[in-house]
Amino acid sequence: MALAAVWISTSTAYAASGDAEFLQARVAYDKKNAIALSEYVQQLQSQNYILAPYADYWLMLLNLEEADNQTVTDFINHYGDYPFADRLRGEYLKKLAKLQDWENFAAEVSHYQLEDSAVACYAAESSAVLGDASVLEGAKSLWMQPKEQAANCANLYDRMQTAGVLSEDDIFERLRLALEDSRIALAKSIIKRSKTFVPSQNSLIDKAYSKPGMVLDKKSISFKTRLGHELNLLALSRLAKINSQQALSAFNKVADSFQPEDRNYFYGRLAWYAAQRHEPEALQWFKRAENIEPKNETTSKETQTKEVLGKEQLAWYARAALREKNWDTVLTAISKMSPEQAAEGAWRYWKARALKAKNQTLEANTLFAKLSTERHFYGWLAQEEVDGAMSAPLYTYKVTDEEVAEIANNVAFKRVEALQRVDLRWEAKSEWAHATKDFDDKQFLAAAEFAQRNKWYDLAIITADKTTETHDFALRYPTPYHDLIKSASAENDVDEAWVYGITRQESRFMHYAKSGVGAAGLMQLMPATAKWIAGRAGVDNYHHGMIHELDTNIALGTYYMGYTKDLMNGQEVMATAAYNAGPSRAKKWMAATPLEGAIYAETIPFSETRLYVQKVMANAHLYAPRLGLKSMPLKQRLGVIPSKFGMMSTSQEPLLEAEQASE
Repeated sequence: MALAAVWISTSTAYAASGDAEFLQARVAYDKKNAIALSEYVQQLQSQNYILAPYADYWLMLLNLEEADNQTVTDFINHYGDYPFADRLRGEYLKKLAKLQDWENFAAEVSHYQLEDSAVACYAAESSAVLGDASVLEGAKSLWMQPKEQAANCANLYDRMQTAGVLSEDDIFERLRLALEDSRIALAKSIIKRSKTFVPSQNSLIDKAYSKPGMVLDKKSISFKTRLGHELNLLALSRLAKINSQQALSAFNKVADSFQPEDRNYFYGRLAWYAAQRHEPEALQWFKRAENIEPKNETTSKETQTKEVLGKEQLAWYARAALREKNWDTVLTAISKMSPEQAAEGAWRYWKARALKAKNQTLEANTLFAKLSTERHFYGWLAQEEVDGAMSAPLYTYKVTDEEVAEIANNVAFKRVEALQRVDLRWEAKSEWAHATKDFDDKQFLAAAEFAQRNKWYDLAIITADKTTETHDFALRYPTPYHDLIKSASAENDVDEAWVYGITRQESRFMHYAKSGVGAAGLMQLMPATAKWIAGRAGVDNYHHGMIHELDTNIALGTYYMGYTKDLMNGQEVMATAAYNAGPSRAKKWMAATPLEGAIYAETIPFSETRLYVQKVMANAHLYAPRLGLKSMPLKQRLGVIPSKFGMMSTSQEPLLEAEQASE
């Protein structure tokens, strides 16, 4: 066990000195005080403090504008093994581009590994300036993004437009993408590039977006221009998002003003929104969207259908068919997906299920067998569909103390320890990701074990999850705080495996976790929701700070789980959806007839909640044997969701459920 002692001792090797000065260096950087920061850098370097390079990096960022090229490149090369080296390179590239130092930019950009739209646009511009005009055509992929980009990209697009690479069709294609994504400010900047642009068009965009019913009723936007067609389609799409029948009624009044492809586009949008509301008419509207007349003899119907129905629409085409158990249409929808989308675990699984339902057993089992080797929600479901003989063996591995010691003695992981110690957790994760990026399965497991021994459960889980052939599920599914969770689970009469499943998904067992919307603690409770639960559960003298206390957070979280499960008549799948998105939504997503739990989960409209439910239930499935509890097939755990008409009604839903929702 001597080697085990080695890795333990490393966590305190640098704690005696340097931390205080390092944190002061961070304060100086945040205040942009280069003089003070320079002094701290010298102190830390003289102490050989392990994180001194980070302070040096911060100083270089503050001095970057004044530093000469040689100084910057020497710095990047010197710290090439640090994750911040490429981030600095990105800032240096932006500096060179602003100075129009394209030769030095071209020499450095090939080493840049990160993704940054500003650097990507500068790179295309650089190539064009240096004589490679063909790069402008390739830069269309940057243009065709339905999101805001760095300001400098406008210079590239100016150049593309001047060269005739960016056409009027390209402008309107991106305009539609922006309008589809409700990016109105972006849409206004795009339309300015049109040769037909006049300033009054901006107000028309606002009107179509915010007052679609009025625009259509009063016919206040003419169909005589290309933009007019787009804005009337926008107005119809906005109505379709709210009310299918209202949108359909408005469309029927103006349908003759649209070309066939635009009518099909409308039906595609109408069907997409209707499918997310679980309206039975969605399938017929998806089929209407398929009624595409080929523009020429060489363009197939299938190709043009893919243009009308995008990735998310095809996914909901399949989901709408699943709700109806229309297996032929499930197969039709999946057949129209791109090879990349059809290869996703979800669609391979549901394709196999559809084939099985149609008694095409050989084809179904071939898909199930391959999918059953994968360690995720659909992989576990597929594993239950095939005989044990068809499943690939599961290779497990327990790392040795020697392998853990090798990780612990690696200087990159020593830096992770130091960064964790001073609470620079983002930097610690970045360092960890950089250090493990080229690891094999056994190295991943050794690193995960090292993280778990240090109680960095999030890093342990993330790292153990990366193994592809050799696994250790004790590292993927750790059981910290067992006494607290077991006791709270029993007290609130909820399955301990389910509690672990939710906690793993919510916080990765990091009690300091806080979400972007304010949820806090191990079980990620919103402050107002926690207060509501505390009052209902009879917690004495509750105050906001208690949300971060382990025992209180677990007690409140498990109480809420039990509460939502009771509201859902014991349905864990629905209760999981309720925990994330609120009880009334969970009930709203039920069907008029009983629904297989896996189909209920698959057809949850919120993508975040859908993935959340699938992951939580898969977690619970794996945790049951880990905890010595009764195991059951995942499909059985998911159960059957009763008809919405058969669910016992209740008026005891929490007033604050909307705040608990993550979407």
